[in-house]
Amino acid sequence: MKRFFNRYGTALIAAGLLVLVVRTFLFAPYIVHGESMLPSLDSEERILVNKWVYRMHSPDYEDIIVFRATEGRDFVKRVIGLPGDVVTIEDGQVIRNGKKLKEPYLTGKIAGDFPPTRVSAHHLFVLGDNRNNSMDSRQLGLVDLTEVVGRADLILMPLDKIDWLS
Repeated sequence: MKRFFNRYGTALIAAGLLVLVVRTFLFAPYIVHGESMLPSLDSEERILVNKWVYRMHSPDYEDIIVFRATEGRDFVKRVIGLPGDVVTIEDGQVIRNGKKLKEPYLTGKIAGDFPPTRVSAHHLFVLGDNRNNSMDSRQLGLVDLTEVVGRADLILMPLDKIDWLS
């Protein structure tokens, strides 16, 4: 028994520690809850979130990110505005810094307008792809960069939908 533990126990402990380090600092699976990211992400899809990418560089336009909201929940949304940008919604169109955005991932027109909002330092303006059914920066406010968990890079499940997001 001692020989078995020495041989396999050490390997199991090392594997467990490796998984813990990878999940804590590098990559983590998440489940998409709700329909706010349709058609890009379906409810209950499993995604892989890259937790280290933003230690190397800042978020960019159109990144799909996971962040912690004030309610203690994790949200999945798309980055629309970076620090210094002014974002508004007029006549169903998102306008960033005076230019209408081309958003081929959207399927419908946005209902309602949103007043011009300047994105402050160390914050992001995020929107769900299903704009008429999304709790995002219009309701939650700007997202503090310290609340960003990481970038969604891969759809893991269902298996027939495995695909890169970036």
